[in-house]
Amino acid sequence: MDQLVMDFRQDCLVRGMAERSVESYLNCIKICRIYLSGQEKDILTVDRAAIQGYIEYLRIERDVSLKTVKMHLTALSSLYEFLVFEGHLDSNPVLAVRRRYSRRYKNGNEAQTRQLISVEDMARIINSEMDIRDKAIITLLAKTGIRRNELITLDVADIDLVENRVRLKPTAKRSNRTLFIDEECSFILRRWLKVRETVNKKKSPALFLSKWANRITRTDVYEAVTKAAERVGLHNAESERMEDHFSPHCCRHWFTTHLRRSGMPREFIQELRGDVRKEAIDIYDHIDKKELRESYLAHIPQLGI
Repeated sequence: MDQLVMDFRQDCLVRGMAERSVESYLNCIKICRIYLSGQEKDILTVDRAAIQGYIEYLRIERDVSLKTVKMHLTALSSLYEFLVFEGHLDSNPVLAVRRRYSRRYKNGNEAQTRQLISVEDMARIINSEMDIRDKAIITLLAKTGIRRNELITLDVADIDLVENRVRLKPTAKRSNRTLFIDEECSFILRRWLKVRETVNKKKSPALFLSKWANRITRTDVYEAVTKAAERVGLHNAESERMEDHFSPHCCRHWFTTHLRRSGMPREFIQELRGDVRKEAIDIYDHIDKKELRESYLAHIPQLGI
């Protein structure tokens, strides 16, 4: 059984999944296997009732959030798709359960949306932050809409402060890797780079460094954003409501929404977000980088920072 899980892990990596996501999947599977052993079942003998029982166990005994339940269902469904593909099972027992319970959760009174803040509130968050590294992190997230992991993997060499461009590392989720920044963001990054020179004791190539001079982690980014948002009353860590939280991903939501509200063409926003093009016509509709940059500078909100 352990070998099947390890084979699944290797399959995930070969398919291009991030190692962090794979380890998250394996942790969910480990918890499920512990539960199943108490029911005298294992991964290969599981049925719909066992999956339903596992959901009940997560919700009632472990008291996890709906978001966590969905993550467990996603991980298990991926595992069973692999087992079906490899011929160990005839069907995926998670699919029907996942459809039913995801729909039920979504339509219930716990349905939530991410917090969307105003341009003025984003300016308040950034201007409240005195630490120049954290100020640069939040500003870059807001001005480019990049994902947390994309920011973490940035090196100094990926930032061109002459042309005000950012070159992202290739990932499975992103199509366009060239982004732009405006003068506000460039100014903050220049200030951080001066400080970075004095703290980079290990000669790291990473753009953002931890207090130990290592590349920052996902937790570092999360804390930088949430602490600044909490300082101005826009993040409540004690609340269970998603709309009371302001996380790094809310910056991507803010970026997308305010570009749309300012009138940027939809296809330009998709290009800057790095969304994978789904329609055949989109694949052949190449967007001129100069035109994209000009549109970005014309529509990105100014924060007075």
